[in-house]
Amino acid sequence: MRELRIRVLAGVFVVAGVLSWAAARLWNAVGTLPSVPLAAPVVLALIAAVLLATALSLRARLKAQRERRPGARGVDPLVAARAVVFGQASALVAALVAGMYGGTGVVLLALLDIPARRDQAVYAGFSVVAGIAVIAAALFLERVCRLPEDDDHDHPGAEPVA
Repeated sequence: MRELRIRVLAGVFVVAGVLSWAAARLWNAVGTLPSVPLAAPVVLALIAAVLLATALSLRARLKAQRERRPGARGVDPLVAARAVVFGQASALVAALVAGMYGGTGVVLLALLDIPARRDQAVYAGFSVVAGIAVIAAALFLERVCRLPEDDDHDHPGAEPVA
């Protein structure tokens, strides 16, 4: 399984932000810009909390297993792999959604004199922050579930063991 690349996530964020900004400007010029839902930052924050709780739980279980504590529950590799895939998918979607709300939020900054648009700009800003929290939690989960590297084999320049 390949690791998440921050460059890819940043690229998705920027492209989604630019496209959303352009679409929001066009939509606002033609008609009324749709509202930013209050549920957007709440849902993203819940996903970040679930990812963080999963990462902390797996980290504690892996540490107990490494230290060979009596009664320590091991971590099923399939459970860890599923958690990492969930984290990676969540990070990609969060980068897309945060970019979309970021682009919309930039358009809403010009409309802060309208109270309803001011609230939507705040919701868009919180959505971007919550999306970044999802990405951070997903990267942490991926780091927790990373296998320890074998120092003796499969490295360029490593001397063969005789």
